[in-house]
Amino acid sequence: MSFPLLTATAALPALGALATAAVPAAQRTAAKWLALAVSLATLVLAAVILVRFEPGGARYQLTESHPWIKDFGVRYELGVDGIGVALVALTALLIPFIILAGWHDADPLETRSSRWRPTQGFFALILAVEAMVILSFEATDVFLFYIFFEAMLIPMYFLIGGFGDRAHGAYQSAVTAAQRDEAAATQRSYAAVKFLLYNLVGGLIMLAAVIGLYVVAGNFSLQEIVQARANGSLHMATSTERWLFLGFFFAFAVKAPLWPLHTWLPNAMGESTAPVAVLITAVVDKVGTFAMLRFCLGLFPEASKWATPVILVLALISIVYGALLAVGQRDIKRLVAYASISHFGFIVLGIFAMTSQGQSGATLYMVNHGISTAALMLVAGFLISRRGSRLIADYGGVQKVAPVLAGTFLIGGLATLSLPGLAPFVSEFLVLVGTFTRYPAVGIIATFGIVLAALYTLVLYQRTMTGPVKAEVAEMPDLRVRELLVVAPLIALLIFLGVYPKPLTDIVNPAVQQTMSDVHKKDPKPEVEAAK
Repeated sequence: MSFPLLTATAALPALGALATAAVPAAQRTAAKWLALAVSLATLVLAAVILVRFEPGGARYQLTESHPWIKDFGVRYELGVDGIGVALVALTALLIPFIILAGWHDADPLETRSSRWRPTQGFFALILAVEAMVILSFEATDVFLFYIFFEAMLIPMYFLIGGFGDRAHGAYQSAVTAAQRDEAAATQRSYAAVKFLLYNLVGGLIMLAAVIGLYVVAGNFSLQEIVQARANGSLHMATSTERWLFLGFFFAFAVKAPLWPLHTWLPNAMGESTAPVAVLITAVVDKVGTFAMLRFCLGLFPEASKWATPVILVLALISIVYGALLAVGQRDIKRLVAYASISHFGFIVLGIFAMTSQGQSGATLYMVNHGISTAALMLVAGFLISRRGSRLIADYGGVQKVAPVLAGTFLIGGLATLSLPGLAPFVSEFLVLVGTFTRYPAVGIIATFGIVLAALYTLVLYQRTMTGPVKAEVAEMPDLRVRELLVVAPLIALLIFLGVYPKPLTDIVNPAVQQTMSDVHKKDPKPEVEAAK
């Protein structure tokens, strides 16, 4: 029996979470190092998966299949295609940086009891989320996927509500420190509950669709259902397929997040610590867009094509609406949150453009957005921790006193606006090319998101980093060694994948072609043939 590599990659952070939570209260530093070691070991396993994956081989590789709940046809089935393996690697890559960036974010305050172990809890929850996200990318049994799709909400709820940002946002005008702390705690609780309720509602609707799928198909195996649909042995009535598609898509659109189901994200990211904000938008939210590709298009191809016009409109609204709101933000982290809503609009647009360029671009966008948002948000977190405020107006002239911090902030911002030479440019270009070839008008409108991205990114940099040095930032220290270890590899990766994306496209493209085959779509032929 071969080594269960996929199971091990998820089991390691799960066991690490338990071990970290069990570290004695006084051993906070030991808990941090243990969590970091576990995340690095998980990254090694993810790298092994990446090396062993053969882009030209079987669709799902490194598969594992064992009976679980026999009476209901539920199996423990895992497997990765090119899209899944890329996102497993992204998740494993980002978690060590998230842990390093949040090294002191959960250190207990002096007023807390010495028996309270916030540090151990914080890092254990991060590892728990990693385990559940990785299993979501690996699961090829629909019911198994649903369990981890929902289970990851619990540790995320506690990370948002229990370990919020200590810097003050719009409520910093409160008269006393006690009032500010009370207001911040109220906002954190509101953000955590809103996150949980939105995603639970989406999950309950999806559960009904999962049950409906079992009634129609008789099992939960993604591979068996897709194969049965392809060879004609499984037929779904048109209305049934559409209702099931809507149940799945609604849950994924909440997680993504897609307008108008997006409103939980700015609250959750704004009230979280910067590392947790990265965990939300760069890791957890990718499960929603990934599932659209794997489950919506794979299980319900005809319904996916039926819903495409409406979904394209929602994606366009997300792109423009998110960018417009980002332009008007006063809070740094909420600006990044609204920018992410715009970027997720591009991802959904690429998926439902139903072209190989669009879907390849959407998959690359998931990876590249994760890296670029991590770079920008983590540097923003370092900036905010120095000043103690999330408000843009409280900064000015930072580049004169902390040039390395300002420089890395600029590169992260330029990646966010998809500057050529940085990784997100390739993704956005492919999405727009793939959209133009089938829906020219949609592609034209989507390009306005690029213009707005340049506006909110450059205005943010100008207001925080340039101009006269404000007295409150005059003594601000530059990036420390630990912070450089977080940021430098992310910046290097953005440049490398911007200049040479081929290693990633070679992995992703075969899986995209198989997805296109599932929905019986081919790329449109050019209207003007090339001259011979």
